[in-house]
Amino acid sequence: MKTNLKSIFDFSPTPRDNPVLLRAQYVAFSQQMPMMYFILLSSTWALALTYLHTAPRLLSLGVPCLFTVMCGARILFWLRSRGDTPPIAAVASSMRRINILGAVIAAAFTTWSCLLYPYGDAFQKSHVAFYMAITVISCIFCMMHVRSAALMVTAIVNGTFVVFFASTGHLTLIATAINILLVCFGMLVVLKINYDNFEQMVLAQQKTEALSNENLKLANIDSLTELPNRRAFFHHLDTSFTLAQAENHRLAVGVIDLDGFKPVNDLYGHSAGDRLLKEVGERLQDVCNAESMFLSRLGGDEFAFIISAQVNENTVLAAGNLMGSKLRIPFETPDATIMISASIGIAIYPDVASTPEELFDRADYALYQSKREHRGNSTLFTTKHIVEIHRDARVEQTLRQADLANELSVVYQPILDVNSGKTVGFEALARWNSKLLGTVPPAQFIPIAERAGIINMLTKPLLKKALATAKTWPQDIRLSFNLSAQDINSAEATLGIVAIIANSGFDPQRLDLEITETAIIHDTRQARKSVEMLRKIGCGISLDDFGTGYSSLTSLHSLPLTKLKIDRSFVRDIQDSDASYNIVRSLLTLSREMGLDTIVEGVETQAELAVIKALGGTLVQGYVFSRPIQADDVHAFLNGCVEDSLQQWA
Repeated sequence: MKTNLKSIFDFSPTPRDNPVLLRAQYVAFSQQMPMMYFILLSSTWALALTYLHTAPRLLSLGVPCLFTVMCGARILFWLRSRGDTPPIAAVASSMRRINILGAVIAAAFTTWSCLLYPYGDAFQKSHVAFYMAITVISCIFCMMHVRSAALMVTAIVNGTFVVFFASTGHLTLIATAINILLVCFGMLVVLKINYDNFEQMVLAQQKTEALSNENLKLANIDSLTELPNRRAFFHHLDTSFTLAQAENHRLAVGVIDLDGFKPVNDLYGHSAGDRLLKEVGERLQDVCNAESMFLSRLGGDEFAFIISAQVNENTVLAAGNLMGSKLRIPFETPDATIMISASIGIAIYPDVASTPEELFDRADYALYQSKREHRGNSTLFTTKHIVEIHRDARVEQTLRQADLANELSVVYQPILDVNSGKTVGFEALARWNSKLLGTVPPAQFIPIAERAGIINMLTKPLLKKALATAKTWPQDIRLSFNLSAQDINSAEATLGIVAIIANSGFDPQRLDLEITETAIIHDTRQARKSVEMLRKIGCGISLDDFGTGYSSLTSLHSLPLTKLKIDRSFVRDIQDSDASYNIVRSLLTLSREMGLDTIVEGVETQAELAVIKALGGTLVQGYVFSRPIQADDVHAFLNGCVEDSLQQWA
């Protein structure tokens, strides 16, 4: 380590721009101060006793007593302050006082020893020289962490020591003074090296701690939104849950999933999606009460929150609805004005859960129900959902073990042209008569199969049965069959569908495969490839539940569609709803301009049918004509039931 005179005699105080180093110096210094004062007192009384009978009492007893009181007070002060961590401003102030006090003490003890000197013989005078040497050496070691104070004490004591003994003209004392001066110089070099090592060690610890804190931050903070991440969320959930148990209070967990986010990435790119997610995080933070709500981004377009104060059904639902309303406000981006919404699932401890894992799972299930039944709104997990979970679990296990080829069946709902009064096709609808559970409604077992990832197990036997039945129909009657997201989001699954169609002997030109917008936005790129593959073999592609998703126009442009199906939610009581009327009219106009056929599904009353007819709707299906019928009844239906129904409507 390079050391020069300028660095050795650097009297500058401790830099204040590094509080960590300043505090470390203070801690090390405070631990050594009691020992320094003890050395001073023991050396002082040893010298005082030497001059007890030769020097005046004021010098031999009075001054040492005064020094004892002063040093004793300082020893008590430093002993009592051990372990304390004063504010950094107090530390800086204390370090400044140490420099002043060090100079005062050095001057006082040096002056006292010089005043004793004339009263002693040769041995006593040598003791004075020894005393001054011991004083400066002990101070250098004890004050090594406050270099400015150590150097000041050394300068005062050594300067006085050399000048005073040089003035005596005694060769031995002069040699002693010079020797002590050289020894102190060497000790200052050692002090400089040790201090630099100490400083480097503190700085290294500081860097290590900063790096550790940064790693901890990176491990617990989402870099995009700067919200706590999934790891931090579950750690906070465990902590909050333990506290809620100990203090016997309620705790709520909410899971947020954005509706309509996937098309943003597909249409505008991931950079636009990232900007949107960042602004979503900012809006949610504006809503959350930092003291009682913990907000986190779990990943992708999923967020979560924990409420630990004033938890009841009304407050948590109000919080969720407020978040939802904030996210429904359009987002202005450089690319476009983007509109999304958020579905939220909420669960409360101890009402519906006994562990943090169960509480989160309950909230996640409520989210699933919200997206399924109340998209864009908040759903609170209740005891009703517990019954559903047990029921769904039983249905799922039964599905996995069922003889699906024999237990599944297909019924057919007619699709009619209201202008000609003719049936143009039938939609195949699944039915399941379980040997263990009996008849299970499709609205129950199909979502369960989709969520469990086993919907492909149902698609294949159902498609084979539907194609075998449709093969017996007249050549002008089409078959519509629903595909799930899993059927088109996997190349292997789609190839399996193609193989079934090819082996059935049914003309693919008469087959319309229905897909939902939800299936498309799950994996747009693969969905497009699958749809193109199915179109190449001649199948028509219908976009089911058109208008209920968030990628309608994108889907129309990116996929080779042949038909649209307008969802029942827009048709219900259309004669009394201006909003529904305008939506259906717009959708029919759009489909005509795009050159696509449109099927209006879910028409159940004559009043609804009259409005659809007036708006120019042609293809209709619904209970107003017929409920789904068995395969054996299709030919009977084609032979006359339609005309009776249409005459009744007319």
